[in-house]
Amino acid sequence: MAKKTKPILVLGSTGKTGSRVVPQLREKGFEVRAAGRSAETVFDWDDDATWEAALTGTGAVYVVDLQDKPGQWDAEAALREFYARAVELGVRRLVVLQARATGLVGGKDLHSGETAVRESGAEWTILRPNWFNQNFDEGVLVDGILAGELPLPAGDGVEPFIDVADVAAVAVAALTGDGHDGQVYELSGTEALSFHEAVATIGEAIGKPVTYLPVSQDAYEAELVEYGIAADYARFVGDLVGQIRAGTSGGVTGTFARVMGREPITFEDFAKDAASRGAWRG
Repeated sequence: MAKKTKPILVLGSTGKTGSRVVPQLREKGFEVRAAGRSAETVFDWDDDATWEAALTGTGAVYVVDLQDKPGQWDAEAALREFYARAVELGVRRLVVLQARATGLVGGKDLHSGETAVRESGAEWTILRPNWFNQNFDEGVLVDGILAGELPLPAGDGVEPFIDVADVAAVAVAALTGDGHDGQVYELSGTEALSFHEAVATIGEAIGKPVTYLPVSQDAYEAELVEYGIAADYARFVGDLVGQIRAGTSGGVTGTFARVMGREPITFEDFAKDAASRGAWRG
C-alpha cells in the first residue's frame, strides 16, 4: 500500500541515478512521477509548459539538470524559475544532483544553480557524487573496456568512484526522511583508484586484460569530435577527466556511511556484479 504522502517527482527518470531512484521509492511504497521527455510524466527543461503538470500536486522533487547539455543553457536562470514554480505549486522538498567538481567544466559552473535552491524557500539537499562506477559499463567508458584499451586524459590521478545505486539510496533518504534539510552531501566510494587500478580490476572480473592509456586532453577531445560528439560537449567531458588528472576531484569522504549507516558498494564488487551480468560481453 502506498504511503499517505504527496507524489514524488523524479526528473531524469531514465538516467543513471533517476532509473534507480524510481524503483527504490516505489519499493518503499511511495507514489512516484517518473519524468522525462519520453517518460511516464512528460517533462522537458526546454519547454516550461510541461513543468506545471509535472509539479502540480507533488510534495518533493529529485532534480537532475542539463549542465552537460551541448550548446548554451543558462542553468541558474532555468533552475531559479523552476524552483519558484515548484514552491508556488506546493513542493516542499528539493533534492538536487550536482557534480563533485571544482571550477569551470567546459566553461560551465556545475554548481551555478545551488544559490537558487538555497533561496527557493523549500527544504533542500544537494548531492555531489564522484564519478559513477557505471561510467564503465553504461557510459562513456564502455567502448574502451570492450576494446581492451581505455584512452583517457586522467594521467595518474585517482578517483573514489561511487555506485549509482548508492547515490540513489541517499537521494531516496533525503526525499523521504528527516534530518537532510540544508545538507550538502559529498558522496564518494570507499577508496581512491587510478584508472590503471580500475581497469585492472575490471580485467580480472571479465578474465581478459584491459589497459589504461594516458593521452593528452586535446587528443582525447579531438577523437570524441571525430566520433560525432559536439565540440563543446567534448570539452566538457575532457575538463571533467582533467580534474582527476589535476587531483581536484576530491578524496574519500565517508559521507555515505554517515548518512546511510553502511559502507558503499566497493569498485571490486561493482566489477564482479557487472561482469556476471555480461556488461562487457562484446
